[in-house]
Amino acid sequence: MAVVEKKKTTRKRANGAAKSNGKAAKSKFSKDTYIKWYTLMLRIRKFEEATLMGYGQAKIRGFLHVYIGQEAIAAGLDSALTKEDSLVTAYRQHGIALMKGMEMGPCMAELYGKFNGSNKGKGGSMHFFSKENNYFGGNGIVGAQIPIGTGIAFAEKYRGTKNLCVTMFGDGASRQGALYESFNMAMAWNIPVLYICENNHYGMGTSVERITNVPDIYKVGRGFDMPSEPVDGMDPEAVHNAIAKAAKHIRAGKGPYFLEIKTYRYKGHSVSDPGLYRTKEELKEYQAIDPIKVVEKRMLDRKMATAAQITKIKDAVKAEVKAAIEFAEAGEFPPASELYTDNYSDDYPFIKD
Repeated sequence: MAVVEKKKTTRKRANGAAKSNGKAAKSKFSKDTYIKWYTLMLRIRKFEEATLMGYGQAKIRGFLHVYIGQEAIAAGLDSALTKEDSLVTAYRQHGIALMKGMEMGPCMAELYGKFNGSNKGKGGSMHFFSKENNYFGGNGIVGAQIPIGTGIAFAEKYRGTKNLCVTMFGDGASRQGALYESFNMAMAWNIPVLYICENNHYGMGTSVERITNVPDIYKVGRGFDMPSEPVDGMDPEAVHNAIAKAAKHIRAGKGPYFLEIKTYRYKGHSVSDPGLYRTKEELKEYQAIDPIKVVEKRMLDRKMATAAQITKIKDAVKAEVKAAIEFAEAGEFPPASELYTDNYSDDYPFIKD
């Protein structure tokens, strides 16, 4: 039997990454922005930790892919975009849904399969959706959201708005044929779409280096003459700056933009994944630059918040998560009569007999 040698690899963060000791140079970002970032990231982290506990108690079943470790991306997106911008992403999507404005209670109830869930308990972990928040999911098929997001962005162009569609996918989906077709169409038609690859270095259990000789995924976009850049996804400042730059380019009518945001997930691909394909040293290396801990220390060092204020935020988030769990547990499962509703519609007002 052949023995596969497990090599220790040091993951490369994007060029210009901020120092991880929390003592980055004074930035242009305000105290209010930092507090909002910190609160959002903490809300996502504690929500995800609660989902893992709920899964262990068999209250949540099916698939469960948590966003723990990648929260800085959600923070940067939140501050750099408008509420009118649309967003579509893959199945690791709870944190992005919360960032887009979906309420924690209905999101938790959806994971519990309850009728008071955001999708009436029919979507589950991978298929949140919120029309009022311009959030189009949560998609379970790898890479399927890439052409969907391209189409949503084309609709904005057709309507003549200044809105864009953020189309997010993971490193594992970056080799899908649909990506190449979408990139080609977006550039040919000058579509207002921001493509974001959340590169957490592993598609399920396979590292990027094992599937391609171009591990710097942003370079794929350059084959279409699409502006493409790497971003440090462990720092909300870097994420915000990159997205704000890309959004300005797109809103000016200059066409698509592609960002490879280099991040890391602290948990397995899904709840059932023990993550044995990576070393403990590698995991510790990224835990040392945990974006929540780095931002908290940065806030304290720059006197943006006191220890008492940090504690108050933590207590508020803890209470919100507790209330979300209670909301989910109080809900009922969907009645059998709902089996065929919300699947198809025969009401097409634009079709005349």
